[in-house]
Amino acid sequence: MTDFVVKQFNEMGAAIAGGTAGIGLACAEGLLRAGVPRMAVIGRSQERGARALAHLKALAPDAAVTFVPGDASDPDSAAAAVARAEDIVEGIDVNVNSIAADRVVPELLMRLEPADVVRTLHAQTIGPLLMTRLVLPGMIARRGGVIVNVASDAAKTATPGETVIGAAMAAIKMFSQATALEVKRHGIRVNVITPSLVAGTEGTERITAGDTFSSRLFAKIATMADLGVADAQDQAALVVFLASPGAARLTGQAISVNGGISAQ
Repeated sequence: MTDFVVKQFNEMGAAIAGGTAGIGLACAEGLLRAGVPRMAVIGRSQERGARALAHLKALAPDAAVTFVPGDASDPDSAAAAVARAEDIVEGIDVNVNSIAADRVVPELLMRLEPADVVRTLHAQTIGPLLMTRLVLPGMIARRGGVIVNVASDAAKTATPGETVIGAAMAAIKMFSQATALEVKRHGIRVNVITPSLVAGTEGTERITAGDTFSSRLFAKIATMADLGVADAQDQAALVVFLASPGAARLTGQAISVNGGISAQ
């Protein structure tokens, strides 16, 4: 075990899937501020990618930041994106997967169409699993690495309206923890963050808009955050710590930064 490689931030290459907005973009910002010199931001939208790239380059003009188009939920597209990212950052040492699903809103199960069950499971679950699998060979070859997957508190707490979402998040959580046990012998650490309501993100705006079941649910949930509703920067601060040498012996954990909404 003594030959594992634990890198300092200024030695790392990072790949952020879903890094063009929300928690993913905040993680990219946090890692650049910590000193990561090489970064690939992976996303589906060229337009979002261009905006994120301009923002990140302005934030860290000395870092080499590149947008890599790719769909993390498609095996061929994800594989191509990871291969390009590996080359661009000279080896992925840190992989963060914050992959938001479009059009997924909490709803009671009996109000969901059967096709929506399949769509939600695929849209929410597949990306982090594929990305984790794809970055492992390079990390194993380099005898070290960090993977952080983003799920949600629905992985831990049963909530009406989040039957299928909760199943997807629980899948990401268990996958990450089982993978952590498989790859620890290679010096690779895998953790998962499980936020609840995240202030200021497009996803939160979507699920809290209007007078809907979802908006009423999360209005109630927000009242439970006695320490304040967490935002994307709160989540990113945890991810930066998990990627740091200070967390070198921390793996297989699911951690919630949620202002006190739940305790798991």
